[in-house]
Amino acid sequence: MDRRHFIGAGAAAAAALAVRPGFAADAYPSHAITFVNPFPPGGAADVVGRPLVATLEPVLKQPCVIETKAGAAGQVGGQVVANAKPDGYTMLIHIVSISGFAEVDKLFGRKPKFTRADFIPIARLTAGPMVLLVNDKQPYKNVKELVEDCKKNPDKLIFSSSGLYGALHLPTALFMKAAGIKMKHLPTNGGGPALTAILGNNSQVLSSSIAAASAQIKAGKLRPLACFGSTRAASLPNVPTLKEQGYDVEFSLWVGVFAPKGTPAPIVATMGDAIKKAAASDTFKTAIHNIGDEVAYLDQPAFGKFWDEDAKRVEGAVQAIGRVQG
Repeated sequence: MDRRHFIGAGAAAAAALAVRPGFAADAYPSHAITFVNPFPPGGAADVVGRPLVATLEPVLKQPCVIETKAGAAGQVGGQVVANAKPDGYTMLIHIVSISGFAEVDKLFGRKPKFTRADFIPIARLTAGPMVLLVNDKQPYKNVKELVEDCKKNPDKLIFSSSGLYGALHLPTALFMKAAGIKMKHLPTNGGGPALTAILGNNSQVLSSSIAAASAQIKAGKLRPLACFGSTRAASLPNVPTLKEQGYDVEFSLWVGVFAPKGTPAPIVATMGDAIKKAAASDTFKTAIHNIGDEVAYLDQPAFGKFWDEDAKRVEGAVQAIGRVQG
């Protein structure tokens, strides 16, 4: 057989193998799926994400693992997923703050590390108002007492957050602006470390998701002074809203799942269907209820519409706060 015939025969054999069912592309998913948590353990993305992946495994019949990529108030993990191969094996669990990063970069004249267009929203899992907390070493029993002391002693108190312009910084800054008070800012690299700071009295004030703070509220280590919702939270019925106390401030924290842009529609649909089943399961609902939160599932079309509207609110909050350094 001469060289031309050899090459032709080889190509024909390869083509024949390619169309055989046994050599077709593997059905999705065929191996483990990584869900990137862009915050340290203990924050909202972590406490919601872990029961999610545990519930997803039997649905997808593949291992689902949480991988922590913390830093820059959630931007590091977001950038990792924005740059990941869009093959359905790297997903992102993120929170409300994902909507404001590009606006922050714009505020400081920087090129955005990523924008909302770099992600496909797949599903929202939970949503609920933030809660304004003080630790058990503080005397304040309500917002009025806190505000009065802050006005008499500006910058005496320290509030911790998950980082500049993160989901815990924005509501606190909006509250301070509405109340006309000043507190010092202790930015950390996530909700977990921010919670650790207030428990150790390195900070005295914290705006947190109810889910992340629930155990410490029940233990009496943290005292809720107000919720940032339009109505009182079901899990904290005795805690008044900021609006009830005269401050026109609302802020909620949600947790959602995203894929990198370019992920094929069939893969997005498969993951969306799996998350819908997981979110509807008693196992997931019980896990979320146990951390003081409630499932607020939205499928891809509804979540996409919600995200477009919610991003305007977050971008508006960034603009209202303006440029701050710490």
